[in-house]
Amino acid sequence: MRQLKIAVVLALAVILQSSLKAVWQPLNYVDLPLIVVVYFALQRDTLQALVIGVAAGLATDALGAGGLLGAGGFSKTLVAFVIASLATRVMLDNSLVRIPVLAGAALLDATVYVLLHRMLGQPPLAPFAEVTAFKVIGTTIVGTILLFLLERMFSERAHTRRQFAFRRRVAKRGAFRLGRRRH
Repeated sequence: MRQLKIAVVLALAVILQSSLKAVWQPLNYVDLPLIVVVYFALQRDTLQALVIGVAAGLATDALGAGGLLGAGGFSKTLVAFVIASLATRVMLDNSLVRIPVLAGAALLDATVYVLLHRMLGQPPLAPFAEVTAFKVIGTTIVGTILLFLLERMFSERAHTRRQFAFRRRVAKRGAFRLGRRRH
């Protein structure tokens, strides 16, 4: 069931990434598949993060306009590896710590993507500094919100927390009622 949810979220991110830029041009700078890759890389499962990085990058390359097929797959896989390696050594469970991690991931992804194009003699699709700055800003802002939503969707802790909150609420009502009957 979890793998199905992951596949649906990844497919939705790739489809939205390829279609939303036609709706509003600034959405071109938000990298939704990268946000999904960063979330799963932060879960400390390196193999799963690498597979999601490859799938997200290759699907984005296949549906994207122009560029090298495989450059996005390599850059997102490298980002997944770096973040998963970092997450196994440093505690990145705090939501505020994830914001600079997401910004660094967007910067690393854009840099590796452009370097691959330059190494293989492909002309740059747009000015590097401008596109990278907008991508880091857009992906960080939207990604902060989406990381929170993905945490609510996939986290076992959040599910357990909701169950305990309901149980506490029921227990408080029961204790309150018992207390009233005694007096």
